[in-house]
Amino acid sequence: MITANSREEILTRIRHAQQNHSVNLPPEPNWTSNSYKELVVPLSQCFTNALEAVNGQCSLVQSEKEAMSLIKHMVTEEQITSLFCLDASLQNLLQIHCVPFNSDPNDFTDMQVGITRCEYLIARTGSVMVSSAHASGRRMNVFPPIHIVMAKESQLVPYVEDAYVAIQIKYNTHLPSMISLITGPSRTADIEKTLVLGAHGPKKLWVILVNDQT
Repeated sequence: MITANSREEILTRIRHAQQNHSVNLPPEPNWTSNSYKELVVPLSQCFTNALEAVNGQCSLVQSEKEAMSLIKHMVTEEQITSLFCLDASLQNLLQIHCVPFNSDPNDFTDMQVGITRCEYLIARTGSVMVSSAHASGRRMNVFPPIHIVMAKESQLVPYVEDAYVAIQIKYNTHLPSMISLITGPSRTADIEKTLVLGAHGPKKLWVILVNDQT
């Protein structure tokens, strides 16, 4: 039981503690410093390392011909019967290099692999920036079990903010209705903290990066 005297004693102690309490605040951060560690390797290698760290795959190639050869080999080795593509420029490449593909909307749900382009690649995080402005639209980034992204080294930027600045410059006042970042295959650990790939989207993300800087 708390009496009036004990209550007053407690309040007195609290007042005394408040009067003599010194607040040790942390030092003021340097708001102008870079939040990230400096990039110490070429952007292509930094992107590859970051993407592979989140279970993605990146292949560095010297030409579009080499890229198509890799895709053709994968289609053969994994017995892919439905490589889906909606992008006219990619369709042209696939046709030139005799890589079979499908673009019939009626067969969309049967695809095993989907191939798209992207807006930018973020080296520090291994992320792929996509938007609804491309012919592939929104669905091709989330529906296929295996998602292949064809990109060029000139699309690499160091950090996320660089990608957002670049896309604003690219589209000016006509920004796409959807701009999103993909970092590795879809994953979840909601059930018993067990990591499961392909839970809400592609189980495999493969970025083929073509050297266009030489």
